[in-house]
Amino acid sequence: MYTARTWGYDMSLALHHAHINTVSWLLAEWAHAIDDDRVERIAELMRDDGRYTVVSRFNVDHGLPLSIIDTHNAAQLRDRIRSMRMANIYQPQHYRHQVSAIQVLSQTEAGLLQVRSSFTVFRTLVTTGDTMFFAGGRCDDLIDVNGAEPRFASRHLVFDSRAVETLMIIPI
Repeated sequence: MYTARTWGYDMSLALHHAHINTVSWLLAEWAHAIDDDRVERIAELMRDDGRYTVVSRFNVDHGLPLSIIDTHNAAQLRDRIRSMRMANIYQPQHYRHQVSAIQVLSQTEAGLLQVRSSFTVFRTLVTTGDTMFFAGGRCDDLIDVNGAEPRFASRHLVFDSRAVETLMIIPI
């Protein structure tokens, strides 16, 4: 196992090196799609059966099941985005994502990569130009690299605060 003590080299490090560019591209494409107001693109980055969940760290730590966002497939995510565009009324805003500490941890028997990363999201209100910290936490992803392009089999985002300041209309 790779540790600070042994400075060894194990399979997870080799796995990380083999896939880090693909994984980094997919994580960046997700972030840029939201930041550039191409939110519809994120549903394309999910497998058809891909699950997208956003939950507070408090709920995860206490085994509480409630999520702020929980879509069980790409079609549900597309519906949420369509609702955001057509039905929801909210103050116009822009997000800016920072993704860091990306690690490819393991590969499942089905060839899915288990990936961990950290995120921060800043929100700018269009009407005032005020920018503020909106959310930060970790992503636990399963990424399918078996097809022509990588896709998320699941995205599980855990934000560190107990609640978000306002409604989470736009997916993070």
